[in-house]
Parts: sequence; structure tokens; C-alpha cells
Amino acid sequence: MLNFTFWVFIVFITIQFIYYLFIFVPFSFSKTEKTNSGNYPISVIVCAKNEAENVKKFIPVLAAQHYSNFEIVLIDDASNDETLDIFEEFEKTYTNIRLVKVANNEAFWGNKKFALTLGIKASKNEYLLFTDADCYPTSPNWIFEMSACFTTQKTIVLGYSGFEKIAGSFLNKLVRFENLFSSMQYLSFAKLGKPYQGNGRNLAFKKSEFFRTNGYINHIKIRSGADTLFVNEASNKENTTFCISENSFVKSKPKTTFASWFDLKRRNAVTAKKFTFFDKLQLTLFLVSQVLVISLSIILFSWLFQWQIVAALLSIRYLVAWLSFGYAAIKFNEKQLVYWFPIIEIALLFVQVNVAVSTLFSKPSQWK
Repeated sequence: MLNFTFWVFIVFITIQFIYYLFIFVPFSFSKTEKTNSGNYPISVIVCAKNEAENVKKFIPVLAAQHYSNFEIVLIDDASNDETLDIFEEFEKTYTNIRLVKVANNEAFWGNKKFALTLGIKASKNEYLLFTDADCYPTSPNWIFEMSACFTTQKTIVLGYSGFEKIAGSFLNKLVRFENLFSSMQYLSFAKLGKPYQGNGRNLAFKKSEFFRTNGYINHIKIRSGADTLFVNEASNKENTTFCISENSFVKSKPKTTFASWFDLKRRNAVTAKKFTFFDKLQLTLFLVSQVLVISLSIILFSWLFQWQIVAALLSIRYLVAWLSFGYAAIKFNEKQLVYWFPIIEIALLFVQVNVAVSTLFSKPSQWK
């Protein structure tokens, strides 16, 4: 039995090596390749529902971007706070702001995808750049950096979105670690020519790509995943690239309670079930290999079975994983997380397994 356990361990740690050495490492050591001067006319699209405090702070940051030709499309998704009033004031203040008011629609009530569709149709430019109402670019050159990655062929640009740090909070480290690792995963596959998701807090694409896939129509009834499912459906090796220059990043406030973050992860897990078979397979295989490598190594160590080989392979695995994650963390200005890698990886695995199991038996709560 222990011999069988050992060989299963060998199989799954080999799978881990394949992921890290051939998928993650090439991305972690890569650089953004700018292809143009970033002079496309851009429509920045922001959808907000009851985000009065955030839009008051962050829309002026967007309006101050150093870019010669852009508009900001503000979508009020039937808010019942002061969001619309603030948007109307911004429309009077800034000449490049376009306001879209979304009334409650019985067929699409509370569906962000419906609101986004109206905003996309109202935008005047072919090139679209998306962020959320609670996000802000970390540089005045955000639009320039993201638009500089468009080419005739590359019509979808995946960007990076991080979270603010909260000193002394382990949950904050866990949230940022999961976000960074998830970003490293989908950007690594994009570099490999197998893009499978994007992040709507920092995502750009041509309007023609949106209409080519009939927008969100194929998943309009799913309350989550406007960005994720669109990219999963529309992106491919030929039309998708990514931007990882420091000036292209955006940030937002993270969840501050475990319950709210856990529910968000459950919603993401439900959304991921709509991915293509290959995308679901590669995500599941990586998670399963992580869990089995750690759990089987514990079993083998407890019986001292081939422990020298197990220890050597496990050490090499952690070294490769640490280097891969470390370079990605430095790239995304999250160097602090490198030192927490072994501990937070195990903590995150417990969360991910619980998320996977819980979504089998119940659906996550409703959301905006």
C-alpha cells in the first residue's frame, strides 16, 4: 500500500513540476511587450450600483489620466443611494464623461451584464477599457499602458488588479495571496496561448469582440462572471495578450471578513463551472495535485517510507514554486507575500477544498 502511495505521490509531484516549470515560470520571468504608442481612442467603462463613496473618490482619479483621447462611460445600475447624483455632477464637470442610466428591468433586474451591455453600446470608441467603481489606477498612465498592448491581431488585453494592504491582518495576506496566485495562473496560460479568464477590474477589448460573441447572451442568466465568462468564450491564442507593466495596475479594497471573502470564492467557483472542459480540467488538476502532494507526503513521512526521496522532491518543488511565485510577486509589487508562501499556500488549499465541497451542496448567496 505504501509503495502505491509513493508512486501516486511521484505522479502528482511530476504534474506540479510541469505546471511550474513549463507554465508559471515562463510568465514569472516575462516582460510586457509594448507594440504601439498607445494612441487608440479609448472608452473607459465603469459600472456602479450603490457606490456613492467610492465613485466620489475614484472617478476624479480616472479623469486625471494622462491620455489625449479618452472618454469615461459611467453606468448607474439603478442605484438607490447618491451614486446617480454624483455621476450627474461629474457629467457637468468633465467634458469627456458620458452617463448611462439603467432603470430596473424585470427581465434583467440586478444583472450587471445588462447594465454593462447598455454602457458598451453607448460608448463612442471601438477600444474599451473596464474597471470597477471601487477600483483606482495606481498610475496616471494606466490607459496608455493598457492601450499600448493592442495590435491589429491582439484585440483583448488582460491586466492585473491588486488589493490594498491592511497591516497586521492575516486574512488580508490570504486574500492578496489568492488574488496574486490566481492572476499568475490565468496570465501564465494566456502567455502559453491558452487564455481562459480575465479580471473586469482591469480588462480591455475591442467592441467588435463583444458583438462577435453576442456579448453576454450565452451566460446572461448567470449573476456573476461578466468578465470571466466573456474572456473564456471570446479569447484565443491569436487575439489575446496581457499587460504587466507596473503603471498598468489598478487596486481596490479587499474583503475584510472571512465570511464575505469565502462567499465571493464560492461565487467564483460556480462561475468557473461554465468554463470549457480543458479550462476546468487544468484548474482542477492543479488543485488536486497540490492537495495530494502535501497529503501523501505527510503519509509517507509518518511511515518513513522512501522519506529521503520524498524530502528531496518536496524541497525542489517548494524551491521552484517559491521562485515562480516570488518573481510574480515582485512583478506585482507584492514582495511581502513571498516570505509567507509555504504557510499561506497550505491555508489557501484548505479554503479552496472547502469552497469546492460547499458548492456541491448549496449555492452561494445572491450578489449585486
